[in-house]
Amino acid sequence: MSTTAREDRTPGPRTSQPATAPDLIAPPKLRRRPALVVAAVIVTALGCLIGAWAWGASTDTQEVLAARDTIHQGETIEASDLQRIWISRDPLLTPLPASAFDDVVGQRAALDISEGGLLTDESTSDEPLPPQGQTIVGIALTPAQVPAMPLYGGDKVRIIATPGDEGTAAASSPQFTVAEVVGTAIDQTTGNTVVNVLVPYADAGVLAARAATGSVALVLDSGAE
Repeated sequence: MSTTAREDRTPGPRTSQPATAPDLIAPPKLRRRPALVVAAVIVTALGCLIGAWAWGASTDTQEVLAARDTIHQGETIEASDLQRIWISRDPLLTPLPASAFDDVVGQRAALDISEGGLLTDESTSDEPLPPQGQTIVGIALTPAQVPAMPLYGGDKVRIIATPGDEGTAAASSPQFTVAEVVGTAIDQTTGNTVVNVLVPYADAGVLAARAATGSVALVLDSGAE
């Protein structure tokens, strides 16, 4: 005898057993590490400081004038002698700004300006040349009459009277003239050195007459004399 399960025919809604919900796993708790937080704050602060320093260093600059090549005292400053450069501002330096370029060109160097040196108000002079009471005399000299070394503006020299055709210098005239070099040039025809010297007005006539005869020699004296 077999038993057949009866179908539940009980009227009304059927009820079912609720499914068992899976156990919820709580998320892991993150542990805060104070040392890492402090390190991150320090790194951020350092980054801000470095950025501020770099910005300040790049903005606190000025464009000034510098010598492209060495400019010697007494020489006329030309445009090719100058260059514009950027430097950091320094309260101890008072260089001429780049905007003074046109004003500087054509002036004379009041002192020696080394290559790359900054120009200042003391570097140049707009005093007329020759100054009052002095005269510029040009003297053409052979290699035997001039030192075999460069002469620059501001050099102190003496023009010595040398024996003439008779072998003696005139006793009545001064034996030398103290002068200052203004500039030099090479005569392309003769190869002689033409030296322009600054002398007192009263000495200019005698020196020019003597230089015309060729009976002179130029000697370079120490600048400390």
